[in-house]
Amino acid sequence: MKKRHIIAATSLAVFATAASPARAFQALCSNTSVGLVPINDLGAGLYLNQYSGGLYPGGANQPPAAHAAEGLARAQGLEPLDTSGLPSPTGKVVLLSIGMSNTTQEFCSQNSLEPCNSWTFMGQAAADPRVNTTTLAIVNGARGGQAATTWDSPTDPNYDGVRDQKLAPKGLTEAQVRVLWVKVANPMPAVSLPNANADAFNLEASMADIARAAKIRYPNLSLMFVTSRIYAGYASTTLNPEPYAYESAFSVKWLIEAQIQQAATGTVDPLAGDLDYNTVAPWIAWGPYPWADGLTPRSDGLIWVCADLEHDGTHPAMSAEQKVGSMLLRFMLTSPFASPWFAVCPPGDLNNDGSLDMADLDVFVSVLLGLDTDVLHVAGSDMDCSGSVDGEDINPLLAALLVQ
Repeated sequence: MKKRHIIAATSLAVFATAASPARAFQALCSNTSVGLVPINDLGAGLYLNQYSGGLYPGGANQPPAAHAAEGLARAQGLEPLDTSGLPSPTGKVVLLSIGMSNTTQEFCSQNSLEPCNSWTFMGQAAADPRVNTTTLAIVNGARGGQAATTWDSPTDPNYDGVRDQKLAPKGLTEAQVRVLWVKVANPMPAVSLPNANADAFNLEASMADIARAAKIRYPNLSLMFVTSRIYAGYASTTLNPEPYAYESAFSVKWLIEAQIQQAATGTVDPLAGDLDYNTVAPWIAWGPYPWADGLTPRSDGLIWVCADLEHDGTHPAMSAEQKVGSMLLRFMLTSPFASPWFAVCPPGDLNNDGSLDMADLDVFVSVLLGLDTDVLHVAGSDMDCSGSVDGEDINPLLAALLVQ
């Protein structure tokens, strides 16, 4: 067994204990802020005077043009596959989650059971008429107590468990997995940035290994969306407190930047390793970014109250599961890298002709005025995925038209 897996196995005893329903700890509800700026609001600013903000390079919250073009091409060309991995109109596009207890709680349910809790991502998706139920299959592969290092090799038992316990019972195979949602962490972090041995660097390396391992297990894997952790200022254990939850976003940011730079220059990042999306890895991008500084609202108003967390202040309670589930659903329905294969009709394509253009404006206006109540027209007009069609949908529609 690899040394890091021995270490991980030892740590998992603590990891699993902290994830249990025992109420040995009480959240530190007075820690309503840690004074850090969410990286999507940090922009060109610096964390610790040396790490630039933004989800993507240059302080931006959108990927650079070349990376975006690759993601768009993959999303728009993603074909459903049969169980042997061959294109088939009756096949499936499998969206699979990979990760830990927080991941499975937000994606489906605390115990990875189905049918999923209605407030989770899968529960909300099952009830939303905008979600493709014909060729899309959503599978929860995440499991409680599973550190990032338990997913970083194609021979890790977790992958056999996903195959045998998650895919096979649904009549699905590894050859049909096209998209991953990854949210991982390693337990008991102890070294923060800017130390050269910071856990944020180790997590970046683990996620890069996961990308390569997943590409081996899932040879038709095309897209990988990664999400960092929510606020952990209320944490009352050393399982994964601040600033490690905050710094996990830099792990994701650097992972994606490593792939972007390799594609642009051919230079392989020494920490992340080879991330060529034409050979050894899927195309990697951010999923939703869910960190906010406790009760301090970030630019879109997101906050985390103590009641959003379980008694350890680390694992999400029902309200946090619902928040992250809603963020992930909104992302899948509206992101141009997800909506072509996830949504019945991507938002904005109101006449369902396969493109967003000026012909859709008349439909939008009719829906906005309440004259058109067709369920798909209404769903497509909800450009900000708020659950209703109102004036807030106008600017997103116009923005979408401008990029066509």
